[in-house]
Amino acid sequence: MLTGKKIVLGITGSIAAYKSCLIIRQLIKHGAEVQVVITSSGKEFITPITLSALTHKPVISDFFSQRDGTWNSHVDLGLWADAMLIAPCTAASLGKMCHGIADNMLITTYLSMKAPVFIAPAMDLDMYKHPSTQENLKTLVERGNHIIEPASGYLASGLEGKGRMEDPDNIVEALEHFFNNGVGEYQDLAGKKILITAGPTYEKIDPVRFIGNYSSGKMGFALAEECRRRGAKVTLVAGPVSLKCAEDIHRIDVESCQQMYDTCMENFASSDVAILCAAVADFKPLAYADKKIKREKDNLHIDLQPTQDIAASLGKLKTNQQRIVAFALETNDEETNASAKLVKKNADFIVLNSTRIPGTTFQADENQITIISKEGKKEYEKKSKSLVACDIIDKLVSIL
Repeated sequence: MLTGKKIVLGITGSIAAYKSCLIIRQLIKHGAEVQVVITSSGKEFITPITLSALTHKPVISDFFSQRDGTWNSHVDLGLWADAMLIAPCTAASLGKMCHGIADNMLITTYLSMKAPVFIAPAMDLDMYKHPSTQENLKTLVERGNHIIEPASGYLASGLEGKGRMEDPDNIVEALEHFFNNGVGEYQDLAGKKILITAGPTYEKIDPVRFIGNYSSGKMGFALAEECRRRGAKVTLVAGPVSLKCAEDIHRIDVESCQQMYDTCMENFASSDVAILCAAVADFKPLAYADKKIKREKDNLHIDLQPTQDIAASLGKLKTNQQRIVAFALETNDEETNASAKLVKKNADFIVLNSTRIPGTTFQADENQITIISKEGKKEYEKKSKSLVACDIIDKLVSIL
């Protein structure tokens, strides 16, 4: 529930502005107090009278509310709120927020906001995928803002369904989860040191070729962000991916399994938890060619050898005070294979996902998992990877 939470709802000039009424109703239904701040262009799509009737508060649009010098304090709003939600948020407003162009009440309120900020973009797909918009979104995420959009939860790079504003019910659910799962009031991972691996590894064949996989790193990065928001000190060991993370996450970039193994071994002893989400290559070439292998008529044979089993190695070192979360990506006999890994890796629980579920796993913005532990299993619905991260960390918190 959002009982007693004070929410500033920012509305910009998008055709999706009418959906703000549905957001207000849901926020109030969940116990929140809502103050609307709307841009001049936003009033072209929905009237302040309608919004005021729903919130029972005057709608704020201009710096000065009357001609007698009475003014609306964006500073006071920034101190009053428990969260700011900007929905819908246009490309123009994203740009202003990113670059500090404080030419309206909404942007000045955003710049003065002390509370967490949630942003629900709304624009056509061409505007959304323009490099300027994408760069602005990435910058806002890096500064600690939370982007809520279809099929991705917090910012992801896929474009399917993007541009349009997320469903109002899902937007409110994101805020509710934020406050009810240790993100707002409850820092349930405060003081914990968490080691997370993410992305693929590349095992070199020659200077221009490698053995790898399709992992994008999205799941691991979502887990790192979720742990950070809950107060943990996060060390993220990232394979070769293009994703960015918050500045207060200690990121260590690696390429090969051996590099990831060495980094994990160096950091595990000082960690309370290891979340091993990376899709580590199981094999590497027995020999590395220091020059590009030329194409010949005959078939090319490459001898492979096993790489280091990072999860199993850490499992042997695990103390009673430490926890290990391992991942199992399976193509068949999913639960049998995952249960075997639970024992082999000495993990506290296994996060199982399957390549047989369309639109999940590699490159996707969504995932569908089953968590398997000694106590049994729990199956989850398909959802954005950021919300999957919430489910995984909820399970982790329950066993700490």
